Amino acid sequence: MPTLVLLRHGQSEWNQANRFNGWIDTYLSAEGQKQARAAGRKIEATGLVFDQAYSSVLSRTIMTINRLLEEANQAYVPLVKSWRLNERHYGILQGHDKDEMRAQYGKDQVQTWRRSYSVLPPKAISFSPTVTIGGQTYPAFDHRYHDVPFGLLPRSENIQSTEKRVQPLFESGILADLQAGKDVLVVAHGTSIRALTKLIEGLTPEEVTQVEIANGQPIRYDFSADLSTYKKSLI
Repeated sequence: MPTLVLLRHGQSEWNQANRFNGWIDTYLSAEGQKQARAAGRKIEATGLVFDQAYSSVLSRTIMTINRLLEEANQAYVPLVKSWRLNERHYGILQGHDKDEMRAQYGKDQVQTWRRSYSVLPPKAISFSPTVTIGGQTYPAFDHRYHDVPFGLLPRSENIQSTEKRVQPLFESGILADLQAGKDVLVVAHGTSIRALTKLIEGLTPEEVTQVEIANGQPIRYDFSADLSTYKKSLI
């Protein structure tokens, strides 16, 4: 029976700094690196061996999956990196301190922008290849997106638009692998994992807004052979 493990990357620099991250490319914090390795040890203890792995193209997921697979003694597992698994684009909120945004726009408004299924935050002004925050420059819309079809790169996203972005990869890659009987690991982000959770579990838009995804906590789905039923658990 095929198994799918979903994992939100370990704590990032901007998780630690209380900033909205989105598509801006930051690294794992020291704590995030520990979380990634701990997740790998948990998976090794289960005896689960993956046939295929997926991550976003953002460094925090790539750092997480590399450390996880190394710790689980599975560094050889084939890995597909796709922009479709990126975190949601937070629009004008990206790069800003969350408390400062609450003070500027109001707590309720910011919460609506963060967790509404269909409400979009105001769009970012441009598709800048880099972003400078606090005197440090971070990659953003750089060369890694050169082959993304015109019009698909976002300047703002919600759970609904993230789900629409994730679904083609889910159906043609992740789901197809599971249908072939493969055990699959996906390391992505809070919102892209919410989108996957909705697709897997058939959640309503309201239900998916209530889903909490912790950094570094492996979520396991053990499916029946025909994928009609599953058992969900935390590793």
